Amino acid sequence: MAKTLVVYYSQSRGNTKKIAREIASTLGADLAAIDTVQPYNCSYDELVYGLSKTETQNKVCPPIKPLDKDPAYYDRIVLGTPTWWYTMAPAVRTFLTETDLTGKELVLFATHGGWAEKLK
Repeated sequence: MAKTLVVYYSQSRGNTKKIAREIASTLGADLAAIDTVQPYNCSYDELVYGLSKTETQNKVCPPIKPLDKDPAYYDRIVLGTPTWWYTMAPAVRTFLTETDLTGKELVLFATHGGWAEKLK
């Protein structure tokens, strides 16, 4: 059986985090969060309608902290991202740029809109 790691980035309201936890629980997989070195210290509206648009349009790759689990030791990576301006969150772009996933099965999921209370 493939050893699976669920890696995700979740900002603000936590939809992606909630889904990542459910996937990890269902698959019996390990879980690792992508965190930026510099947290986004702005309001939700400033992030959604300002900074996220600028970062995605400019293909910014913000520095991220090392994961607490090493993807090199897993056969399958399930990668989760919120949708920011029709694409992945910049922190996920950084992860994909900096992480060697050669030979790994990669499964992607994306979330969009709403907030955690809607998922109950």
